[in-house]
Amino acid sequence: MKCPLNSLWSPSLLLWTGLLLRCEAKVYTEIQPGPLYRVVGSKFSISCNTSGFRDETDEKIFEFRVTKPARPNFEINIISTHDKDFGYASHQGRVSSKDISLTHVNPNSALFQIQRLLKDDEGEYDCKVVNTESLFDGTYSAKTTVKVIDNSLSVSSSGATTSLSYNEGEALTLTCQASSNTIQHTHLSFAWYLRKDGQTDAQPIISLDRYFTLSPGQGFEQRYREGAIRLDKLGEATYRLKMAQLEVSDQGKIYCQAQEWIQDPDRSWYLIAQKDAEEFTLRVKTTEVTDMSSLVVNMAVDQTTLQEGEELLLSCSIDTQNLEERFFSVAWLWEGIELARIGPTGILTVPPEYSHREKEGELRAMRVENRKYTLILKPVRTADQGKFICRAWLEERGSDGSFTKGTIQESSPQLIKISAAESELSVVMQDATVLITESEKLRLVCKVGGFKDQLSVTWQRKPKLQTALLTDVISLSQDGVMETGADFMSRKVSGMRPAADSFILELDEVTPSDSGVYQCTVTERTSNGKIYSQSQSANVTVKSIESLVKLSLKTRYSRVTVGDTVELMCKVTRLHVPAIFSWIKQNEDSSLNTIVTLSSDGPISWSGDQHHYQVQVEKQEKAVMYYLNIVGASHREAGRYQCVMSVFLESKYKKLPPSNSLMVVVQNPVSNLVLTSSPKITQTVNTDIQMNCAVSSKPLYSCFYAVTWLHRQDAVNTTILSSDQNAVVKFEPHVEQKDRHRISMWRKSTSNFELTIRQARLSDRGVYECRVVEWLQDPRGDWYALPAKSAITKLDISEPANDLILDKKKQQVMTNEGDEVKLRCNISSDASALSYKVSWFYASPTSLSMNYSLVELDHTGLLTYPSNQALSGLQSRLRLSRPAQNDFYLGIQRAHKADSGIYWCQVEQYQLDSDGQWKQKASKTSGSITLTVNVTGANLSVEVAEGQINISNTKSFEIPCHITQRSSDEAQYQVSWFWQKDAEAKRPIFTAFRNSTLQAGDRKGALRFDRPLQNNFTLTVLEPDPDDSGLYFCEVEEWLYSLSLGWRNVATKKSGNLNVTVHTDGSSEAVADHMSDLFPVVFAVTVIVLLVVILILALKMCKNKNSAGNKSGLSLWAEQHPLNDKST
Repeated sequence: MKCPLNSLWSPSLLLWTGLLLRCEAKVYTEIQPGPLYRVVGSKFSISCNTSGFRDETDEKIFEFRVTKPARPNFEINIISTHDKDFGYASHQGRVSSKDISLTHVNPNSALFQIQRLLKDDEGEYDCKVVNTESLFDGTYSAKTTVKVIDNSLSVSSSGATTSLSYNEGEALTLTCQASSNTIQHTHLSFAWYLRKDGQTDAQPIISLDRYFTLSPGQGFEQRYREGAIRLDKLGEATYRLKMAQLEVSDQGKIYCQAQEWIQDPDRSWYLIAQKDAEEFTLRVKTTEVTDMSSLVVNMAVDQTTLQEGEELLLSCSIDTQNLEERFFSVAWLWEGIELARIGPTGILTVPPEYSHREKEGELRAMRVENRKYTLILKPVRTADQGKFICRAWLEERGSDGSFTKGTIQESSPQLIKISAAESELSVVMQDATVLITESEKLRLVCKVGGFKDQLSVTWQRKPKLQTALLTDVISLSQDGVMETGADFMSRKVSGMRPAADSFILELDEVTPSDSGVYQCTVTERTSNGKIYSQSQSANVTVKSIESLVKLSLKTRYSRVTVGDTVELMCKVTRLHVPAIFSWIKQNEDSSLNTIVTLSSDGPISWSGDQHHYQVQVEKQEKAVMYYLNIVGASHREAGRYQCVMSVFLESKYKKLPPSNSLMVVVQNPVSNLVLTSSPKITQTVNTDIQMNCAVSSKPLYSCFYAVTWLHRQDAVNTTILSSDQNAVVKFEPHVEQKDRHRISMWRKSTSNFELTIRQARLSDRGVYECRVVEWLQDPRGDWYALPAKSAITKLDISEPANDLILDKKKQQVMTNEGDEVKLRCNISSDASALSYKVSWFYASPTSLSMNYSLVELDHTGLLTYPSNQALSGLQSRLRLSRPAQNDFYLGIQRAHKADSGIYWCQVEQYQLDSDGQWKQKASKTSGSITLTVNVTGANLSVEVAEGQINISNTKSFEIPCHITQRSSDEAQYQVSWFWQKDAEAKRPIFTAFRNSTLQAGDRKGALRFDRPLQNNFTLTVLEPDPDDSGLYFCEVEEWLYSLSLGWRNVATKKSGNLNVTVHTDGSSEAVADHMSDLFPVVFAVTVIVLLVVILILALKMCKNKNSAGNKSGLSLWAEQHPLNDKST
């Protein structure tokens, strides 16, 4: 039969579509991976997203919890998107004040925020999405770790004043220090900002991002490309801004800003700290500039050979068209270094290194006429010898007042030679070589001799091994005026003259960058106008503090046991400056965690869980000892430790080389676990086997045990099942389902374990290993395992002999109908190792050749009743039991007479083979059991004594009916009273049926029925008349219930006759007189009989108080009203 191709594709397409939809429906919840390092006091946020729910538009319920390091097993509820009372009291206040918030970004995303992060907020955060669907399918929570660290970012600007005033076109130089003491690996970004007058927002001038890329701000791009704006990083923490030519639009507030960034585990960068330095106020004055394309520059000098102290005059002339209408800038250079410049507006500017000479009048520059500019140096020094050049360029003034620089033109160079003058002035540097430590004070002394007139001194510096020009440090004029060099304006520097022949330079908090050649130049100005100068130099070396301060870490014991105390000692030598000391620990992922930070001025800052750490500081003569004690060490404290230190110099942090790392190994305690088990167990197949494994040693600590049972057969170990420290039992995946029903494990006590194998097979034999792992809890509450210990039990399983023997003896069992019968099938062989199928059979006594199967109990415990309509009643009353291993009983409840017959059992012996299949080994039949069920026979007896009474028609008389013997306690009775007169036929006068129905006969008089006792019936004739004379008697019918025949009349008995004579009152006076004499005797006898009857009645009631129906001894008639005839 053919089928179309699309009919084959349709089911496959549906299947794959279903699988695809199933995969897409899987719920997935994600959060930023940790650890996330954030700064205390900063704003913090975590985004939590979920996907895979069936209804993506339904707004999900998000919940946030945190676990603190101090209590890792205790979760704290923080906030929920749908339950305002979700958070614990510790966070409820911050939630109410909106310091902590959780808001939906969209139905499947939420943002958790903390406006101001606290140190105590450190921990593991759990974002959970509440599942509102009926099916759980996926991940509904995600966790991340947050570490809260101190804010150690420092930003400061250099400068003596915050108000700056420059001319348009002049150069601006500003410096700023930025550093961080964060232990984690972070990057700094840096930027200079300008907030122009009248504007609220600042705009970046130039920035250095965290990838160390320079970028100009908007509006400064062209000047950056021309090199007019620069950002230089000097050393580790100094950032210098240079703006070569200021513009009027540059005025406003200038400040520097530093940002600290850290890279999260997802490789994204996160801003953790930001600080601004103090602002500078910049004012830029407008100047006018003109451009000119054609310019001729010449320089003239009166003398090219001079003596020290004389005057050097350099004349610079320029020539161009329309000279009077244009603007120029003129500059003089010595050896390529600018000495002075006259701008287009005639303003003189001098570089910082020559500013002191200009202020002292030693350097002057001026415009003599339109075409001519002069530079005068007086007195000249031998250091001024060299080539001089005059440089000029046109400046074109725009409509906005700004100048545009034209092409530079230079004169021919002029070589000037200067010889030393004759003078007795001498200068000696007290220390030609100075070695000093960073952060200390530099002090240089310059001794002067042979002078006669006023002296001035200039201290200058240049770096070693460089040919750069000396820069001014500080100068002291002959009038005592002190002037600090431009590069040292922000430094603590001073120049002193404590004696006439001594000049002293002091520079505080030196750094390695201050190393170099320091020159002391002393100038004498004589009364005749001559000037003499002498100089001396000193080599100054500033050793960095990191080359001197050493951190050394050690401990007495680096290998400790869980719960021990570890003492780490960090020795810091030659430390004489304020410092910040930190203990850090390296994690397995190589990240660093700060444990505690100590400042030399006292504050201590802990990070994370501090409960297991203690710190101590001890000052010694040449060192400082820092101690870190780990109290109650756990595996969390194991790792590599270091001590690190930073110093705060020149408004910035400087990290010193860390100490050596020290590995702390936390070992588990030695286990004293001892196991005991039975070395060998021998059993036969199909039996239940118990193997015990007990801990006989006393544990040193409070512990739990994890147990694994392994089976070794043919040198191959196979794990069967295991129970973890929480007593959760788990089978290995390879264990088949049928074996999981046979094998079980349970703990008889906390240290006693039992493996049970039911219906053992030959394949179960081998060596069984009980492997026990001891779990202990460390001081932090974490559980850890000690090495496993094992106990071995060898299991031998053999097949039992085929010795099935049944009892062949014939049995006779007789019972009464209604009783319970038990028929026994006895196995004489050892039945413990095998399984048996037992079948019971029945044959009717009227047809012994017809055998019927009644019930079967197979070897697996399955009970079945073969279908047989004729025997369904009997089968419903059958019960099988096995009170002993070798006895099988067939119970017949409420035996019927029809149950009589012959019974026997058939036993089949079964055994599991190595493949787990049942195999029959033997089959035997027991001897027959003949069961006879008897029906209860008649044994009724009624009192037959004859009686006679004479009675007046005014009195009543009783007709008793007493049953003296019953056939069964379950019997019911029908009692009838009869009256017979002379030869007439007997006439019924009253009947009490067995169902408690009463029926009167054809007598017209009143009757009363009573049953004072269970076996006593009484009929009272009320108000008789003479016609009632005659014979009275009762007949009793006894009825019994048969399970086979139903209710049946088993016997009828007649009582004796009561001859009653009724007469009128007159005829009975003689009898009455006679009876009156007997009345006391009769009364006494009657009282005695009544007491006896009452006693017997009480005993009967106690005996039969639980019997039902007719067993009651109470009267069937509660009231004693006369019973009228039916016709009445």
